Amino acid sequence: MEGGYEGFVQGEILLVEIKEVSAPSKKTDICDAILRSLPTWFGEEASIADYVRKVQSMPFYAAYDNEKPVGFVAVKLHNAFTAEVCVMGVLREFHRQGIGRKLIKTCEGYCLGEKLEFLTVKTLDASRESKSYEKTRLFYQSLGFKPLEVFPLLWDENNPCLFMVKCIG
Repeated sequence: MEGGYEGFVQGEILLVEIKEVSAPSKKTDICDAILRSLPTWFGEEASIADYVRKVQSMPFYAAYDNEKPVGFVAVKLHNAFTAEVCVMGVLREFHRQGIGRKLIKTCEGYCLGEKLEFLTVKTLDASRESKSYEKTRLFYQSLGFKPLEVFPLLWDENNPCLFMVKCIG
C-alpha cells in the first residue's frame, strides 16, 4: 500500500483510515471479498469476476478498520475531464458510518488532483424496484450527484442503468 489521501471517520469507537492500494493482487482480494459479502447489490458471479478483473489497473482506495479492509472504491478514468466510480462496496456491518462518504470524497480529491471536472456513477434506476438501490441512489444524491440519463438496456432489460454526474472541477 502506498500513501494517498488519508482520511479518518470517527464514530463511537470506529476509526477508519482510507489508503491508496497499488498492488493488483491486493486490489482483487479486497474487491472480491467485499463484493461477495454484499449479495443484495452484487449477486451475479460474472459481474463480480468482471469487477475483480477491472480494478487491477484502476486507481483504488480501501477503507481500513485497523488492518481489516471494510470498504473500497475503484476509479475509472474516461478522458481528460471525467472519471467514474466504477465499483464501490462497504461491508454491511459498516454501513451508515460515513465510510462510503469518505471514499467518495477521496475520489473527488483524486479527480481534483488530476484536474478532472466530473465524477460519474452508474447505478440501478428507480424503474426497477429495489430497497437496497433506493438507498444507493439517495446516498449519491446526498453527495451532490445528479441523475443525467437512464440507459434501459446498458446492462440488460431487467437492470436499467441510471447515469449520475457530479461537477467537481
